[in-house]
Amino acid sequence: MSTYRFAALQDFWHRKPVEISVSKDRASRFAGNVFNIKAMQSALPGDALDAVKDAVKKGSKIDRKYANSIATAMKQWAISKGATHYTHWFQPLTGATAEKHDAFLEVLRDGSAIESFGGSQLVQQEPDASSFPHGGLRNTFEARGYTAWDPTSPAFVMGTTLCIPTIFVSYTGSALDNKTPLLRALNALDEAATQVANYFDKSVSKVNATLGWEQEFFLVDASLALARPDIIQAGRALLGHSPAKGQQLSDHYFGSIPSRVLSFMRDLEDECIALGVPLKTRHNEVAPSQFELAPIYEEANLAVDHNSLIMDLMDKVAQRHHYKVLFHEKPFPNINGSGKHNNWSLETDTGVNLLAPGTTPTKNLQFLAFFINTIKAVYDNEELIRASVASAGNDYRLGADEAPPAIMSVYIGKQLTQVLDELEKVTDGKLSPEEKTELKLNVVGKIPEILLDNTDRNRTSPFAFTGNKFEFRAVGSQANCAKPMTVINTVVAKQLRDFKNEVDFLIENKSMKKDDAIFNVLREYIKSSKKIRYEGDGYAENWEKKALRRKLSNHKTTPEALKIQLNKKTIKLFEEMEIMTEAEIRARHEIEIEEYTKHVQIESRVLGSMARNHIIPTAIRYQNMLIENVQGLKAIYEKDFKDIAGEQMKLIEDISNHITAINAGITEMIEERKDANKLAIEERAAAYNEKVRPFFETIKYHSDKLELLVEDKLWPLPKVREILLL
Repeated sequence: MSTYRFAALQDFWHRKPVEISVSKDRASRFAGNVFNIKAMQSALPGDALDAVKDAVKKGSKIDRKYANSIATAMKQWAISKGATHYTHWFQPLTGATAEKHDAFLEVLRDGSAIESFGGSQLVQQEPDASSFPHGGLRNTFEARGYTAWDPTSPAFVMGTTLCIPTIFVSYTGSALDNKTPLLRALNALDEAATQVANYFDKSVSKVNATLGWEQEFFLVDASLALARPDIIQAGRALLGHSPAKGQQLSDHYFGSIPSRVLSFMRDLEDECIALGVPLKTRHNEVAPSQFELAPIYEEANLAVDHNSLIMDLMDKVAQRHHYKVLFHEKPFPNINGSGKHNNWSLETDTGVNLLAPGTTPTKNLQFLAFFINTIKAVYDNEELIRASVASAGNDYRLGADEAPPAIMSVYIGKQLTQVLDELEKVTDGKLSPEEKTELKLNVVGKIPEILLDNTDRNRTSPFAFTGNKFEFRAVGSQANCAKPMTVINTVVAKQLRDFKNEVDFLIENKSMKKDDAIFNVLREYIKSSKKIRYEGDGYAENWEKKALRRKLSNHKTTPEALKIQLNKKTIKLFEEMEIMTEAEIRARHEIEIEEYTKHVQIESRVLGSMARNHIIPTAIRYQNMLIENVQGLKAIYEKDFKDIAGEQMKLIEDISNHITAINAGITEMIEERKDANKLAIEERAAAYNEKVRPFFETIKYHSDKLELLVEDKLWPLPKVREILLL
């Protein structure tokens, strides 16, 4: 066995769960390291506290005159928690988080020192933006970028650093991050949804989009991961034969959590409790070594921040437990990949879930208004929604009989389908008192102590209604939730704005009563968006044909999916809703298409290096051993040599054929890569997808065949069957 593989396996087999001390009084520790409203109440003067509350609840700007008192209180609180530094914590267009730490300590002229942190440092910082993706939003020589405090997401202490969530913009004010467009989209949705909610309840003054994410991931032993260049550099196994036993027995799903993994999860949860991340669920997922964590839902901006935070935390905690976390959507072939289901809903400041069916006609008309408008928004923007989850990793997952297909559709369940079908049939444009009463969407029955939901679960649907929320299942595991959430909230905001305009027109110009006008518009939406609704199996072959007849898109690759971003309709939508300028849209498109190309390019280089530097030399070494064996047999059995050494000769020939195929594949792949690199950005991405990536399967196929032929102790890399052990 190779030295690296042997050492890695030795480390793995002797690994024990890390002993950790977990706090017992978890409830009292929750958000203890968060400078939230509760912490501010005892630290801030009344007017400053009111300013922060107004910013959080109403979106009001905080007057600069309060900044110093807020900063002083925040600094004192952070130091009491052990903080020595502060940072503006932001989410650049890399998909990860970023931070630059500055010490509170300042040295005075007389040589003494003080702890300093003022309002100007809280409100705005100026990190170097030169090396962050910008997509042409600034010139190369313009390195300046600004981070600005986002008071709607509270500051927190992690380790010895005060982290202040911020937006990140260029010198010209263009958004260079994922948070800024999200905040704009949430504001647009709040305004549009509040106006529609006022049709039914005048006391509603704010509507929040809520998000509950479900994070899937793989845990592999750190020593085994470090012995695999592909896992370290590409985040997935580019080579490796699938183990005989994978997930086919379904014995890992919801099984007993391994003790070492449980130790990691408990440690992670303890960190999350102090940071106010409300983790609720943990369990084994379908594939071996795959797991899931999920929190209680929160306001969408905070939920996005918490997801980014927990992905950072998972990496750090995993190191303590000698694990490597894999967020790649498809880290291993032939077993399930990982997604990040985004459960999205709308909630008023009066505590009403606008996507929860009610018990009165008025409440149900309100529910139908938001429910049907969401479906209409998805139908009108299905290509844009598909583009929001496009990535090199997610291309391997979507449509792989484990995740929804690349065709966007909406599943609402049998009961709600019947309701919409009945409403569609109403012809006079008015609801009778009897019809209004029949809009009660109560659950139809009960089994002991379990209330039946009004929808079943359709795991093959990208956008499924699950009782009081929509579950967007197509989001990839390593994605930043801000991207799909920006799109979802924008398109729904636009749809609700259009809905209100149409209803008001009928009321003012057609003298319709409010309820009749609402129903009249909703009925037309039911008809016009019907094609997006699909109750069947998204994996079925005939669904692609049906979707084609319905003129729904089926973009299976990222270069194809991202084209919609530069569509005139898309640019008009984001500009009209004041989410992004055309320059910001084009910049993001350029960044995402280039990111795709670079991911495939990196994988191609790693694959070629591994195959030539690890696989082929090992195969030749084993082949030489066989040749020596054959030569020895020939010396002993000269007459019967062919009969006795026939299988060995065949094995030598098979190894040669696989080596030749691998080497030829790598050479051709490199040439295709060189040709692709000469092309413009769009054509380059298409070439990497269509001409470079197909060699991956060819090289992997022959390498995996060699893995089965070469003596096990010679194989240089930890095998997939070993990596998936826990």
